Amino acid sequence: MLEPKIIFDDPDFFVVEKPTGWISNEAGTTTNQPVLQTWIKKNFKYPLNGNLEARDGLVHRLDKETSGLILIAKKKETFEALQGQFKDRLVSKTYMALVHGRVDRLEGEIKETVGRLPWRKDRFGIVPGGREAETHYKVIGYYENKINKFTLLELTPKTGRTHQIRIHLKHIGHPIVADDFYAGRKTSRSDRKWCSRLFLHAGGITFLHPKEGEKISFESNLPSDLRETLEKLVKLA
Repeated sequence: MLEPKIIFDDPDFFVVEKPTGWISNEAGTTTNQPVLQTWIKKNFKYPLNGNLEARDGLVHRLDKETSGLILIAKKKETFEALQGQFKDRLVSKTYMALVHGRVDRLEGEIKETVGRLPWRKDRFGIVPGGREAETHYKVIGYYENKINKFTLLELTPKTGRTHQIRIHLKHIGHPIVADDFYAGRKTSRSDRKWCSRLFLHAGGITFLHPKEGEKISFESNLPSDLRETLEKLVKLA
């Protein structure tokens, strides 16, 4: 299994590439699974190392199967400043996802409230009275195999609700390829014959430097496993 990679090391924070298969933060249910929070504090010395209240500096998280960029604060004031930027929606994140079907509208937005499902508390969905959630999307390309058509999307969530992108894409009838929760068991099982995991990658993040104040951006290329998945498909003009 790939290990996380530090792509930027600042006196105040790290920018880390989390591979698929890694849980973002420690929990009682993680058992022997690889955890980014544990890896960071074992391998690096910094002021927030060992601060459980601040999750050892982990500012935000990604789902286990989602790869991509995560910010780790080294100091308490940095942690609070970056969390404040997330709260005030000053952080911009972009994702790449391969979804089922052809998304005909080249750009659009999805605004639907998201929350825990009343009949199943461990799952999330579109819930009346849930939390406001907004996701913008842009078509990058179209693909197909012998059975189905697919669309590669760039997504910019304006809010950060749990499973927001996955729920919103399911809601418009275009669930993410190999999504165990939201594509349906039969569809996901079929997808995983040619795509080994959820096709979702957090490839870009832009925020204000917590000390210097200027806007900074970082990018992470689509990982090799997802590039290989696309190569199994026919790209349409």
